[in-house]
Amino acid sequence: MAVKRSGLGKGLDSLIPDNKSSKMVKKTVEAPKAPENVSGQIMMKINEVEPNREQPRKNFEEDALLELADSIKQFGVLQPLIVQKKKDYYEIIAGERRWRAAKLAGVKEIPVIIKEYTDQEIVEISLIENIQRENLNPIEEAMAFKKLLTEFHLKQDEVAERVSKSRTAVTNSMRLLKLSDKVQQMIVDDMISTGHARALLAIDDPEQQYILANKIFDEKLSVRETEKLVKDIKNPKKEKPKKEIQNSFVYENLEERMKSVIGTKVHVNHKPNGKGKIEIEYYSDSELERIFELLMSIREGE
Repeated sequence: MAVKRSGLGKGLDSLIPDNKSSKMVKKTVEAPKAPENVSGQIMMKINEVEPNREQPRKNFEEDALLELADSIKQFGVLQPLIVQKKKDYYEIIAGERRWRAAKLAGVKEIPVIIKEYTDQEIVEISLIENIQRENLNPIEEAMAFKKLLTEFHLKQDEVAERVSKSRTAVTNSMRLLKLSDKVQQMIVDDMISTGHARALLAIDDPEQQYILANKIFDEKLSVRETEKLVKDIKNPKKEKPKKEIQNSFVYENLEERMKSVIGTKVHVNHKPNGKGKIEIEYYSDSELERIFELLMSIREGE
């Protein structure tokens, strides 16, 4: 029989060991009166529990919380929270959404399991729980990955293993943090998608990023249209310079000579390809007739 691999990276269950192997806090808990049951679960006053300030998730959808609160009013909190003892309170490691909904439901006591973890394990548990439930928005997820890298000095492939994602997915996620704060907020508010956001990463100027993000939202541009827009900005089409008419003085001289012969204004409109047209002005029918007779006499005199 194969030995089950322990450690991080295989989901939330692997981070919460069973009661036989976990190190439990000594029974110095004053608030809970009920004895611990077989699963290690006890009832605790809700006001003795507080959220983890380092919780990756910052935004909780109000409607979803109200729905969960209604369910809790009918059936109670079915899944215990994972908490850890602090100096004068218990900090939530997993289950903040249930805690918030329970408070909305007016619940006085909630089921908890008390565990001990390192700071790194707490971050990983919170991150994995939210990823498994698809609770994090893309910016919250990226910030959690960055925290594991910067504060706990993990490598990207180690982070990827712990959260069961590919290294490329972790890298692409953290790249979103290079966008301006205003654009990141638009991602959080679901005004633009991560596909749009990744296209904007090619733009270095934060203000231009924000202007384009608003254009994407206002004009409902697709990701493909956004990529084309960014490409055109990065590589603008160079206008072909108009070929200057060489020896323009030659044509000006011809205009003057024809004017002296015909007796009215003459304009030579020469094009770069060697073609063009001659315009002769006249100001009355009689003058037109005069010019016509003049041209005909020139022809007859050839």
